Amino acid sequence: MTGLENVQEQILVTRSSMPPFEEYCEEIRPLWESHWLTNRGAKHKQLEKELSSYLGVKNLTLFVNGHQALESVFAALELCKDGRDEVITTPFTFASTTHAIVRAGLKPVFCDIKSDDLTLDPAKIEELITDRTCAIVPVHVYGNLCDVEAIRKIAGRHHLKVVYDAAHAFGVECDGVGAAAFGDASMFSFHATKVFNTIEGGGISYADSALEERLIQWSNFGIEGPESVKYAGGNSKMNEFAAAMGICNLRHVDEEIAKRKLVAERYWKQLEKIPGLKMPKPSANIKYNYAYMPVLIEPTEFGTSRDDVFAALSEEGINARKYFYPLTSDFKCYEGMFAPGQEVTPIAYDAANKVLTLPMYADLSLEDVDRICNIIRRVHDGR
Repeated sequence: MTGLENVQEQILVTRSSMPPFEEYCEEIRPLWESHWLTNRGAKHKQLEKELSSYLGVKNLTLFVNGHQALESVFAALELCKDGRDEVITTPFTFASTTHAIVRAGLKPVFCDIKSDDLTLDPAKIEELITDRTCAIVPVHVYGNLCDVEAIRKIAGRHHLKVVYDAAHAFGVECDGVGAAAFGDASMFSFHATKVFNTIEGGGISYADSALEERLIQWSNFGIEGPESVKYAGGNSKMNEFAAAMGICNLRHVDEEIAKRKLVAERYWKQLEKIPGLKMPKPSANIKYNYAYMPVLIEPTEFGTSRDDVFAALSEEGINARKYFYPLTSDFKCYEGMFAPGQEVTPIAYDAANKVLTLPMYADLSLEDVDRICNIIRRVHDGR
């Protein structure tokens, strides 16, 4: 036994979308002729252009991953200056959001979330703004868009930048306007687990065209010319093989999202009537991407805890995920830096202790969805 057999029997929480093998081979064939493998080659530029069109924006710059994109845009926007170093954000997110803020020399100020869609609560932002606040960094959670209009108005009143973590929101639209168009900038992750992937990758969409040069320089050691280095930048360029994967996957992404929709609808039909299970859904004016399948389990109504459901699924070879748990503010690496999430962001803390994301990907069979739902139903029924 190599262990591969056991992996094949499991249902993973996600699985990467990939184009037909022959299609990718044809896409990368020119690289053997040009030998141009990185440094903003032809595939890189093609993907930037095609993504800008797909997402409905004029400005988009690619990066090696979403995390480096986020760090780079913080630097390019020059947030940390004039004694203003506080960023209002959410602790109900992936580690990257908070880490990028801290690594940029900024201080996260954690704001609670809304209980319905788990995004940053605009009603609680202004009380946290001080003369040190320079930006708001909200997160579109599970593809649920933040209240972008309310956040825009708050930022305008206080002259703050808004940078969205849109890692979950590829292709999501509100009233016909895409997630990439909101705020001063939006970061997208093109990691292998996302709705659209470039194997590893990320991008920044932004309102001010003047940012393009700075973002490119920040991704290439701060180099502005053959003999001039303007910034202490990093190395976060997307390579041509990753860009080629993105070009291929973009051709199929709408089909992939349509398949995910069928999976989501099957989950909702099977689970929505079980007491104690809350399943956030998009509103009617949202074009959704079905990136994740979160459920929140209320122990007193459901009859047992999220962890018991997690364990029951795991015993059957089904890999769900406690996504996001714990809150980033409660990470061990930040011990002593921030007040406990239970005190400062109680709604986020409650959600982190109840949420479970179930397997979700385009090729997940409806039979496997039924199997997952039956296990959850058995746990609820106490069998």
